[in-house]
Amino acid sequence: MQTKGKVLSFGELLLRICPDGEGQWLAENQLPFFVGGAELNVATALALWDIPSAYLTALPENSVSEQLIHYLQERNIDTSPIVMQGERIGLYYLPKGKDLKNAGVIYDRKGSAYADLTPGIINWDAVFEGVSWFHFSAICPAINQNVADVCLEALQAAKARNIFISLDLNYRAKLWQYGKDPVEIMPALAQYCDLIMGNIWAANKMLGMPLQEELVADIEKEKLLQHATLTSETILKEFPNCKTVANTFRFDYQEKGIQYFTTLYSQNQLHVSQEYKVDQILDKVGSGDCFMAGLIYGFYQGHAPQETLEFATAAAFKKLFILSDATTSTVAEIEETIQAYAH
Repeated sequence: MQTKGKVLSFGELLLRICPDGEGQWLAENQLPFFVGGAELNVATALALWDIPSAYLTALPENSVSEQLIHYLQERNIDTSPIVMQGERIGLYYLPKGKDLKNAGVIYDRKGSAYADLTPGIINWDAVFEGVSWFHFSAICPAINQNVADVCLEALQAAKARNIFISLDLNYRAKLWQYGKDPVEIMPALAQYCDLIMGNIWAANKMLGMPLQEELVADIEKEKLLQHATLTSETILKEFPNCKTVANTFRFDYQEKGIQYFTTLYSQNQLHVSQEYKVDQILDKVGSGDCFMAGLIYGFYQGHAPQETLEFATAAAFKKLFILSDATTSTVAEIEETIQAYAH
């Protein structure tokens, strides 16, 4: 699984607008915002960790796009694959501290440059030049049928070039609005993927993997780990191209905290991360993207599965204390966190 070209992440660049719940932003004439998008968060983390990172999205030709591209370039992200087309940049509104799965999220993405992508627009020969790893998430095909078709086109082109493919099974109920259930779209895409990351509930919703109610009823760790093995083995059987499955388990702890652990199933073995428990966090957005980036980092570097999993989990945990969409934690800081929480 050791690869040495660029890692190309594909998805929509979004601006996250953060109104406070009380409407104070109206009185202050100030609205915090962050540059985001699940796949960009992955690209940003990898570039920060010195992995050659490229990003493919679509942006309109205007001064804001120019500033955004410059912002990405300053973070060592290769922006040459970006397609310039369309009229607008996608937005979403999320009150501070809320989770993207939360009902509070408001999307404003229809008619964006990325949503207007159709097959045939992207020159895959040029885009995949020097790329050895392609990453995308289930948020991309959730937008509309055309973008789902572009994802398929990307995966076929990547597979033809023997490029390693990873998929994050991000489920966003508010996005799947074009008459298709995820389970009608995702399995056809998952068959091309070498590494699939998500959780047992997302695998059920998006890939049709069975959910054993008796194992998830009371959130017992041993039963959840049992289910992680079942789900992983079923995915590997259904999608023979896939060799590795990762699952995250993140639960609210006390009032404002979190309990967090993860698994990685590889070569007939379930690896389990150390567990993190904390009673106060700052921002849930982008933690899963950070976990994904950590997996890519570990496998890219040729690390063993357990070491890769611990790094990814600590990276995701540290992201919970960073107020932005992408991580700012260095490799050294993440490694310190692993040691600090080791039991």
